[in-house]
Amino acid sequence: MNLALPALVPALPALGAAATLATGRKVPGLARPLAIVPVAVSAVLALVVALQLGTGQVLEASARLTPTGGPELTLGFYLDGYSSLISVLVGLVATCVQVYSTSYLKDDPRYPSYAALVSLFTAAMFLVVYSGDLIVLLVGWEVMGICSYFLIGHHWETADARSASLKAFLVTKLGDVPFLFGIFLLGADAGSFRIPDVLAAAGDGRIAHPTLTALLLLAGVAGKSAQFPLHTWLPDAMAGPTPVSALIHAATMVAAGIYLVARLLPVFLLSAAALVVLAVMAAVTMIGSALCALAQDDLKRVLAYSTVGQLGYMAGALASGDREASVFHLVSHGAFKALLFLAAGVVIHTAHTNSISAMSRMPGLRKRVPDAYWTMGIGLVALIGLPPFSGFFSKEAVLTAAEHAADGEALTNGLGPSSAVPEAAGWIVLISAGLTVLLTAAYAARMFLVAFHSPAPAPAAVAGSSAAPDHEADAPYSPEVDEADPATAEPPAMRWPLWVLAIPTMCFGVTGLRSDWLPALLDGGSLRPSAVTAVIGTGLAVVGALLAYGAWRSAVARLGAGRPAPAPEGRVPEQAGAPAAEVIVADPGRTLLGPLFGPARHGFGVDRLYSALFVRPVAAAAQLVRFLDREVVEAYVQGSGAGTNLLGRAVRLAQTGNAQTYLSALLAGVVLLAVLVAV
Repeated sequence: MNLALPALVPALPALGAAATLATGRKVPGLARPLAIVPVAVSAVLALVVALQLGTGQVLEASARLTPTGGPELTLGFYLDGYSSLISVLVGLVATCVQVYSTSYLKDDPRYPSYAALVSLFTAAMFLVVYSGDLIVLLVGWEVMGICSYFLIGHHWETADARSASLKAFLVTKLGDVPFLFGIFLLGADAGSFRIPDVLAAAGDGRIAHPTLTALLLLAGVAGKSAQFPLHTWLPDAMAGPTPVSALIHAATMVAAGIYLVARLLPVFLLSAAALVVLAVMAAVTMIGSALCALAQDDLKRVLAYSTVGQLGYMAGALASGDREASVFHLVSHGAFKALLFLAAGVVIHTAHTNSISAMSRMPGLRKRVPDAYWTMGIGLVALIGLPPFSGFFSKEAVLTAAEHAADGEALTNGLGPSSAVPEAAGWIVLISAGLTVLLTAAYAARMFLVAFHSPAPAPAAVAGSSAAPDHEADAPYSPEVDEADPATAEPPAMRWPLWVLAIPTMCFGVTGLRSDWLPALLDGGSLRPSAVTAVIGTGLAVVGALLAYGAWRSAVARLGAGRPAPAPEGRVPEQAGAPAAEVIVADPGRTLLGPLFGPARHGFGVDRLYSALFVRPVAAAAQLVRFLDREVVEAYVQGSGAGTNLLGRAVRLAQTGNAQTYLSALLAGVVLLAVLVAV
């Protein structure tokens, strides 16, 4: 293979970002071609590289960057089936996002900088996937972090966007600090930062501190992949433009942490304690995020919590020792979650609100957005995990991996002994994943039914209703700046990416059925679902959907008479602020969650806890430092200046410019000295 091909994959989007920033303001017409063409060409090149590399092959190439006196820093590639598969996903989603954004932000004056940041973000993810050195990987990791900060805060004129971008940056950096030390410790133990050398050292048992190293790395993974306890930034990040959510929260930044653990799984297999910690982290993340998703009114926040939970699936598969199942679900989820976010963007542009309750009051919404309606339905079925969509096969691969780990027969596929995975980790993942399947089906069905199928009430019933609003005024809500005309049909640039992503959403899962297809590209293990988990998993999904449907029908029957009047055709609710006046009348989430509904809507108070334990003490310490700086340190500085100033004034009073005065003072001084000497 010509090494120029993999080199161009991350280089082209980076060059496109530089060109867009340089010419975007001067020649606005070039911004869109410079945003789309380099990313699209990189996507094609990533596919070409994957095809040329083939199955079961590894490409290593590196050059020393600089001597360090210790482990060397190298710039190079480490390409195998995992990097090939994920790079194709990143290229596909990034291209769809860039095309979609040309219409979604068509009137945005900051579109050139937005497009440049998306291109740079894509280049950084390609660098993470292709890099053969952990330090170079860290560079791409951090570039993604700063790009996400700017992209989430794209609408910086709104307080929500500013606070969300700052929160995302600080929380992920909180995980990146121990992550950096973990990389240093790994390089010191292995004697190199090159990924092949690290894997060889793990295979030979030369990692002196496997548990400490793995736990430090997991801190960074928890931050980047939004796992408990560093998950709180991702729901608030919905204040950014919807295409950013499709890119960051589907195929790129949140996937980077999972990819890193999959790449370094032999290191984690050296520590049973780290695998149990990963399993517990995944279990809490899966169940907690699914409960929160069932209580949200903001459409994008439902999808955000869903992303957190699906990442928990992937982390659970890794804790079970099966990185094939984890990456299988990563790619499957990347396709259908990007589809869901982009479809949500079409719905939000048409409805002019993120609120599911407001959408439920708009007659004929699904008829106004038929493409988004059908593709969102496809994405939600894949999210629930019903056959024959891709989510079914990848979800079942995770459950099968957990089942084997619970039986003491972990599917490590030659990366380590099956006994390296504790049975406890398998049971934790299996039980929590099963419960998450049930909850996922419930919140997906709830979202679809309330947003698109809420019935219009009879006018007489509405006139006689005196029911109080059923929507909490302080419900979490992350509106973004609205830039679309609700009377205008959505352009093709926002529709065809939906159907492009719908294809892998429907078809990708079958590639895991034959051993010479997807498994041959990865570790060669089996990705077929086991009969037991397939029946149980599908049954739980169906039960969850039916429970949501039954609760929705019950809520419609019980509360239909108290529903507010529907919005006239063509009228949309106001965008500004949280929809305190909107009412979810037929919300099955309240029925299903009962007393947990309020806590789940507010993330079980984790943000408030962190505010009390960390934010307020740090803010108080900052105020103390400010006081000491201004009242103590600055007082000394100002006092020194004031004293010098007073001394200067005193000296200036003696400088009269009169020669007789100077001569008199001189003579007086001489006489005084003479008297002192004589005495």
